Amino acid sequence: MKFVGVSSCPTGIAHTYMAAEALEQEAKAQGHTIVVETQGSAGTIPIDQSDIDEADGVIFAADLEVRDKQRFAGKPTIDVGVKKAVHDAKGVMAQAIAAVEAARANPEAAAAEAAMMAAAPPRQSAPVSGGSKVRAALMTGVSYMIPFVAAGGILIALGFMIGGYQIAVSGSPGEVTTTMLVEDFQWGNISYWGALFFRIGGTIFGLLLAVLSGYIAYAIADRPGLVAGFAGGLISGAVGAGFLGALITGFLGGYLALWISRWKVPKGMRGVMPVVIVPLLSSLITCALMILVLGKPLAWVIEQLGEWLGGLTGGSAIVLGLILGAMMGVDLGGPINKTAYGFALAGLTTAGDAQSAPQFQIMAAVMAAGMVPPLACALATAVRGRLFTPAERENGKAAWLLGASFISEGAIPFAAAHPLAILPSSIVGGAVTGGLVMAFGSELRAPHGGVWVLPLISSPILFLLAIVIGMIVSGLMIILLMTHRQRKVLAADDAELAAAAAH
Repeated sequence: MKFVGVSSCPTGIAHTYMAAEALEQEAKAQGHTIVVETQGSAGTIPIDQSDIDEADGVIFAADLEVRDKQRFAGKPTIDVGVKKAVHDAKGVMAQAIAAVEAARANPEAAAAEAAMMAAAPPRQSAPVSGGSKVRAALMTGVSYMIPFVAAGGILIALGFMIGGYQIAVSGSPGEVTTTMLVEDFQWGNISYWGALFFRIGGTIFGLLLAVLSGYIAYAIADRPGLVAGFAGGLISGAVGAGFLGALITGFLGGYLALWISRWKVPKGMRGVMPVVIVPLLSSLITCALMILVLGKPLAWVIEQLGEWLGGLTGGSAIVLGLILGAMMGVDLGGPINKTAYGFALAGLTTAGDAQSAPQFQIMAAVMAAGMVPPLACALATAVRGRLFTPAERENGKAAWLLGASFISEGAIPFAAAHPLAILPSSIVGGAVTGGLVMAFGSELRAPHGGVWVLPLISSPILFLLAIVIGMIVSGLMIILLMTHRQRKVLAADDAELAAAAAH
């Protein structure tokens, strides 16, 4: 059979592409063909209409509403979540094959069902409720924010590395202001190049609160929510409410925009609702609440967070590193992982232009711990390949690069197949690495990048040592747990054979 499909996840980063790869590999293994359109953060290349016309069936492995769904009208279709495709591609393919066979056996019923699916309202237009919708909105905001965080943070760190911290210290002899860059750029002066990187990075980094808030609101209310979200994020930064304020304005602006867009208004006003009334009222209310009511208490909370982080020393810092490192290994890119990363990022935004701060150590600990799970899986497949399938050994080779690049999701294929071995090992290995980084005092300003931003990390040798130790601990745990499980399976098989022989 020939299939076409679409994969998408709330963040549009890892699961989108892993689902597509899993479906492609499973289809090939079963002798079928499939073309999957990934509607992810890297953009979308639409499936050729000729492929859709020739397809026997359609697979939607999506947690978001599939764009241009009408292209697939009339085809036998199954609609599963993206994680289902990642963890159980074989089951998804079986479901799709069954749908095609059912359509062939009863074409009239299949046509009626296809018509009902085509006429059904998009999932995102349903009433907003439940933790899953909140999580999807949050993950959408985070996915759009991460490129700004990575680009801005790395440029800021490069600027300091090239030009020194004095380029950003107001009033110091080495300060290079934006006016100096514009009016008299000294091409041969390294401080000016450092200041250029720092100013560009600072501008990009300054957008992240607006982007986070704006795209949370967008995920809830679509385009009418963008204005309230972006404006609320900017106001949050201006009043000192920071990361926490941006989260609140994103949800507040999004829900307000959604509520206002559902008002029953005269026909003559319907055309101006999404472009005038909804953004006007939702942004006015959101920003006014942030300035007049929420801003001051949230700014106090952020200030207290900064003071608490600044006071971390010795054992308390190591304990925090252990906790955050363990969280990075719990769900490998899921909500708990993202919570730890968000905490580190929130701390990073409170550190300002300080030359050294515990917030930078926390960022280093979180990134190092997030690199451990895929690296440990890669190590385990290299050392004890016989414990893994040929496909898992191939995934292990890719996991070296994914882990080195701080993509924790590289361990998901292994966790899906061997959760009782991979997840505990990832938690322990991540905790070890996070605690060691805090103990070593390595600092990182760039909030992403893995080993590719190693020159921007203080005490880089100790940073790498912490990763290697965590990787070895986690890798050995994986091998021991999988070996133990394999022995139990073999013992059960032997007992069954002995019972059969005695019979």
